[in-house]
Amino acid sequence: MKATRKLSLVALGLVAGLSGMTLRAEAQNYPWCAQYGGRMGGSMNCGFVSFDQCMLTVRGMGGFCVANNTYRPPGPAHHSHRAKKHVAQQPS
Repeated sequence: MKATRKLSLVALGLVAGLSGMTLRAEAQNYPWCAQYGGRMGGSMNCGFVSFDQCMLTVRGMGGFCVANNTYRPPGPAHHSHRAKKHVAQQPS
């Protein structure tokens, strides 16, 4: 009975570990960051689309907002370049 339980826990741990590895991590790409104060240096959250949104979040917490210096604006939409089919024309 103990061996079955141990094997079940190991299998569950493997499934949980492997499922976490399949998720793709994406960096936050927003133009504004909130800097929160604190005794141990505080923290930063760069997840705000506007200065006003950031300020509404930090208001009353003792934080402030700064521009995200790693922000990359989205580029033009990528279109797939399909090969055009050329129809051979017969000489006249």
